Amino acid sequence: MVCGGFTCSKNALCSLNVVYMLVGLLLIGVAAWGKGFGLVSSIHIIGGVIAVGVFLLLIAIVGLIGAIHHHQVMLFFYMVILFIVFLFQFGVSCSCLAMNRGQQVALLNSTWGIMLNDTKTDLESQLNCCGLLNTTDSRQMFEADVENCRAPCKKEDRCQSCGDKMLNHATEALKILGGVGLFFSFSEILGVWLAVRYRNQKDPRANPSAFL
Repeated sequence: MVCGGFTCSKNALCSLNVVYMLVGLLLIGVAAWGKGFGLVSSIHIIGGVIAVGVFLLLIAIVGLIGAIHHHQVMLFFYMVILFIVFLFQFGVSCSCLAMNRGQQVALLNSTWGIMLNDTKTDLESQLNCCGLLNTTDSRQMFEADVENCRAPCKKEDRCQSCGDKMLNHATEALKILGGVGLFFSFSEILGVWLAVRYRNQKDPRANPSAFL
């Protein structure tokens, strides 16, 4: 069977979904590892990473079963959901790549404001810093964060603000995050294209008069 035929499309789609499954298991494993070693104690961060891993794993399983059995309904839902994920991820990745410093500061402030205290102290301990940004608008919140800070640098009384540390590397981090997300989003559109193509192909082993 030449590449582009039924068998080739089936094998390519199965392989792609196996990769998605491995990525999903990796996300779940990393979250469990971080929790086990005490790197992150916030249940929201752990739950978010695990939820993304489980979602990707379930989508991959649906796609894999649909590809193996050439199941029309499962392949339809698989390609629709994957296309929605692609649109969302493509938009987020492009936003990361296009974000300037002012937008980075606004994003940090809004994200920091909704974080729980446990999450903040975890981040401060990992980055060895206290508080977000010592500005006039956020002075009260900054002082409260410094009071609750448990970073090692606090004992030496020479802590840098976490906002300054993060902004120093934010542009590079956003480029990496956006680049990886963009690359992975194109793998998703590849999965959609393979699913559409494979769904419209006829199984050579099936009854020739069967309707697809």
